[in-house]
Amino acid sequence: MQATVTDGLAAPPEFRRIARAIEFVAANVRQQPSLADMAAAANWSEYHFAREFRRWTGISPKQWLQELSLAAAKQALDDERPVLQAALDAGLSGSGRLHDLFVTLEAVTPGEYKSRGQGTTMRCGTAQSPFGTALIVRSDRGIAFLAFAAEDGSFDGFEDFRAAWRDAKWEQDDAGAKRIAGAIWRAVPRADRKLTLWVHGSNFQLQVWRALLAVGQDRTLSYAALAESIGRGSACRAVGSAVGANPIAWLIPCHHVLRANGALGGYRWGLERKRAMLAWELARSVRNASRRRPSASRASAGSR
Repeated sequence: MQATVTDGLAAPPEFRRIARAIEFVAANVRQQPSLADMAAAANWSEYHFAREFRRWTGISPKQWLQELSLAAAKQALDDERPVLQAALDAGLSGSGRLHDLFVTLEAVTPGEYKSRGQGTTMRCGTAQSPFGTALIVRSDRGIAFLAFAAEDGSFDGFEDFRAAWRDAKWEQDDAGAKRIAGAIWRAVPRADRKLTLWVHGSNFQLQVWRALLAVGQDRTLSYAALAESIGRGSACRAVGSAVGANPIAWLIPCHHVLRANGALGGYRWGLERKRAMLAWELARSVRNASRRRPSASRASAGSR
């Protein structure tokens, strides 16, 4: 069976609108924009914006502004990093970026790659994510490809990936992709949160991707810092190329790599999506922290 990727799976516009509002708030946080200002940036009514923002992030626009305001206040005493980066680096993203996912990375062997997938089954499917439609491909060895839909419904890098594994048996499996998306972005039993990535790359690329898993989960970092983390401080350009070649979006968190001045830089699946990812992670951590506080208070009260 030949896998087919359904046409017209462009990402819904909601996260793009919210990303524009997030950019507006981050740029104007010291002016304390009103709900009306935020909604206007998203081109929505106040009511619709507040509802969609809470549905998408799990917190209210007011909570979001409060957290960015705190980051901005700390930043004023520190340096001129962008507010969103300052908030992330202040530890608001915590250790829960992958929300308790346990991710391991295994490399495709030269023999496996040379076979072009002969004897291997590739299961390919699409599922909805907080950032639009995701295409997920997996083999029995693990997740091999994850990309997000462009505006025209295409998935950057998929044609090259498909060609590299042209002799594999391809199966359409949207149900399997939906289960994996649930493990990544939604609440699922803890036992289902172990994911293995099975990727092909040069030794250098694999080194960079492993470093991203180890270093980039809890904070943003620059290309130079990423290069330093693998002992290749002078190889920033090569590190940037390896980051750009990442075949598994989100799980290998290349969206956490920024330019030295804190600017977003490039992103294979779109800068609006990169900005939205960082904001979603921050909002998720704020929500999780707010859920923990009442429990801690109750525990303290019970001990008295």
